[in-house]
This record gives sequence, structure tokens and C-alpha cells, in this order.
Amino acid sequence: MKEKTAYVYIMSNKKNGTIYTGVTSNLEKRVYEHKNNIVKGFTQKYNVHNLVYYEFGENILSAIEREKQIKGGSRKNKIELIEKDNPEWKDLSGELFG
Repeated sequence: MKEKTAYVYIMSNKKNGTIYTGVTSNLEKRVYEHKNNIVKGFTQKYNVHNLVYYEFGENILSAIEREKQIKGGSRKNKIELIEKDNPEWKDLSGELFG
């Protein structure tokens, strides 16, 4: 049986703003849900709608483990992770999904 793809991602409302870390098997769908406030919660409350970081996981279990690692880290570590590839905190969803 083929395992689903998995992604760990970070959303933010602005550069150095509020950060949300999540995991999903369908990144495009999940980002759409965040941007359109389909699921009530943290990202809706704080207008966290910009995809600023993502990484591919080998499978959902490894992605969940990586999500926990990122969430358990300091804010400084999260900012460094984002800025390593996205120093301007651009919303990457336009490049990925059109």
C-alpha cells in the first residue's frame, strides 16, 4: 500500500508575526482552508494566512514527528527555519498553487 505524502508547514500573518505550525497530507487544500477561515481556531483568530515555510515528509508519521520537533523548539529556531529559505516571509502559496 502506497503511503500518502505528508508536509510540515508554517503559516504566519506577517514578517516576525504570529506563527502556526501544522502537518497535512494535502498542503494545497490545507492552505486554502487556512486562507478562507474554513476551520475555526487559531489561524482564523490571528489571521494567520501566509504560507511561509514547508517541507516534505517521507510519510505522515515522520511529518508528525518533525512537526512536534518544530513546535517544541524556540521561536528563534522557527524564525531561523523560515528565514533560511524565505528571508522576506513571502507567502509561498502563490508560487506553489498558482
